[in-house]
Amino acid sequence: SNMAPGEFSKMIAAQGGEDNAFTSYDYTSYHETVAADRLPMIMQMEADRMQNLQIMPETATPELSVVMNERQQRTDNNPEGRFGEKLRHILLPHHPYGVPVIGWKPEIEQLTAAKAAEFYKQHYAPNNAVVIISGDVTPEEVMRLAAAIYGPIPRGDIAPRKPVPPATNPKRHRFVMTDIGVEQAQLEFTAVVPSYSTQKNTEAYAYEVLSEALDGGEVGLLYRRLAVEQGLASGVETNYDPDARGDALFVIALTPQPGKTPQQLEKALQDQLQGIAQNGLDAKLVEAAKQRLERTAIFARDSLMMPGYAFGMALTTGHSVNDVEEWPDRIERVTADDVNAALRDLVANPHNLMAMLLPDSKATAAQREAVRPMLNRDMGIR
Repeated sequence: SNMAPGEFSKMIAAQGGEDNAFTSYDYTSYHETVAADRLPMIMQMEADRMQNLQIMPETATPELSVVMNERQQRTDNNPEGRFGEKLRHILLPHHPYGVPVIGWKPEIEQLTAAKAAEFYKQHYAPNNAVVIISGDVTPEEVMRLAAAIYGPIPRGDIAPRKPVPPATNPKRHRFVMTDIGVEQAQLEFTAVVPSYSTQKNTEAYAYEVLSEALDGGEVGLLYRRLAVEQGLASGVETNYDPDARGDALFVIALTPQPGKTPQQLEKALQDQLQGIAQNGLDAKLVEAAKQRLERTAIFARDSLMMPGYAFGMALTTGHSVNDVEEWPDRIERVTADDVNAALRDLVANPHNLMAMLLPDSKATAAQREAVRPMLNRDMGIR
């Protein structure tokens, strides 16, 4: 490549565009937003990056310290970061999804320009990549450009992707971490459940509706029961992302009200989940959750980035354009019985972890202040 280090982003900024990148468990994404008439230029630059990247020690070493700083800020100096990393590692022992995406500190310290160059050679080729373009373009023009720009790049000798192994049960089901830097206790219940890739039928869609029914902000059932009626929680959030090559995590995260303990909240959560699983979720509530999910999907189509993300995540985790296009219909077909079956499975699921992050009750306010993380701006590397 005849482009100097750092010039890629400078050129895009000079054109009034922006670029960034991030890495997840299953893929790395490079994304740019530019005016539609700059599309040939940006495709050319990406094609160049795919085949001609020079990874030199003098440019790789400063980047490595950026990664190390990123880890320091987000994880090592951040109680929530340490808690999240430990939780995953306990929940998914000896599993690729139990290892932090950014890597453990000793591993990062061992990285070199040569290792990065080797990784680049193994993975960066047109037969191991997906190009997604969303915006004011015609499919014919995009196909013509793609053929002209990516067509000449030779295929790489890419090893087939190893399947993600099934998750093994954790040795323990409770984890409590006390940290001087924490001001507010947190409670997280996490279970390993099927994703789009590992579901037997359509249970991933049922889990999506279940997550929305239980959370859904202040209209969610758990918020109503634990925050409004019982006054135990100040925050209730569920999270389930089924885009993965392996299993996915279903998370219920709670913050206790001042004066209430996470232990009280844990007991109330378990009672609620068991009670709701026994009595079943009301069909009206399930219908409302489906409508909220479908509305979110309609809004996402209005943005430039969101459709790109949706297709990118699907195509890199083994799914098709069709899967994304049909998502609203598949959500629509989920019944209250499906959602209740998913909830019963969640409650009976042996692969779970109840985790608490607690403030250190002996710490003084000054000690706490001294260790609060100096979180400077997010550099966009995940």
